[in-house]
Amino acid sequence: MCLAIPGKVLEIEQDGDSRLGRVDFGGIARQVSLDLVPEAGAGDYVIVHVGYAISKLDEEEALRTLELLKEMSALEDGEPACTS
Repeated sequence: MCLAIPGKVLEIEQDGDSRLGRVDFGGIARQVSLDLVPEAGAGDYVIVHVGYAISKLDEEEALRTLELLKEMSALEDGEPACTS
């Protein structure tokens, strides 16, 4: 199963006919294609699937999704999802 993950566009560059963005995924930055989301700019959140940004996402939704993914990871590691 493949997931699309939200990330924050840090910077954009043009490489020939392609728009590439450096996107941060919770501390890990990767270069992704922005060709499918021409309206995305630096500071925007995008959903990325197999190296391609496929849509823009508002910041609130992106942060909520990242938090849920973090909780899921904690459950997989055998740690409690919250410590309260």
